[in-house]
Amino acid sequence: MEIKKDCAVSLIYELRINDENGELVEKIDEQNALDFVFGSGSLLKDFESNIKGLKKGGNFQFSLTSIQAYGEYNDEALVEIPKDVFKDEKGKINDKMLVLGSFVPMQDGQGNMFNGKIIEINDNAVHMDFNHPLAGQNLFFKGEIIEVREATQEELSHGHIHKDGCSSCGCH
Repeated sequence: MEIKKDCAVSLIYELRINDENGELVEKIDEQNALDFVFGSGSLLKDFESNIKGLKKGGNFQFSLTSIQAYGEYNDEALVEIPKDVFKDEKGKINDKMLVLGSFVPMQDGQGNMFNGKIIEINDNAVHMDFNHPLAGQNLFFKGEIIEVREATQEELSHGHIHKDGCSSCGCH
């Protein structure tokens, strides 16, 4: 079966910066294979375009520009947030949450969720970077398709794969 819309796909890959000799960012092996419903919007559009039509056992190798991947680095995504925003219901600032280099989930005024990286902390403010960690980077993927099958109705309705009777995803 070829990879097409609404197929359940399992794959392994290596992700590197720039090319096949670049810095290794992520390595996904068979124990932790990436499982997804093709065409559900859970992966980069150009990643999906590069694996469309492949079959089980098929190998892939391709590059994505920063624009095709996570976009250019945007200085406007560097935000200074008053430290008071991080107070708990008792009015105390949670110092365990405010750790330089950590990612903190934040919500804007419209309820949209974002992860921001803490890049500086001072007496009055926390400086955060809301760029994707790979923004501004050209990416190189190399991998293999482990499985391709029709997604179940349940997987299609949830938009993701349930492995081994998974009920821990919170969608049940």
